[in-house]
Amino acid sequence: FMPGARTHWHRHPLGQTVFVTEGIGLCQRRGGPVEVIRPGGRVLFEADEEHWHGAAPNRLMVHLAINEGDADHDVVHWLTPVTDDEYAAAPAV
Repeated sequence: FMPGARTHWHRHPLGQTVFVTEGIGLCQRRGGPVEVIRPGGRVLFEADEEHWHGAAPNRLMVHLAINEGDADHDVVHWLTPVTDDEYAAAPAV
């Protein structure tokens, strides 16, 4: 992710794990605070937990995302864009 880039809100019916490998990332679970993710950090999003993830405003972020899936579930359900106000609620990094 280039600086400032982020996903839309989304959810994974069987969950997702994100591992940051480079840079500084941000993520947020619906209704929760924006969290900072650093290299070596791992975030587990529970099944159907609405969330987003992306890069800090002034840093790129590289991550490995592992999504569970099977024949009975879609891997992801995309929702609405993350607003600039939601993104701006991130702590300074």
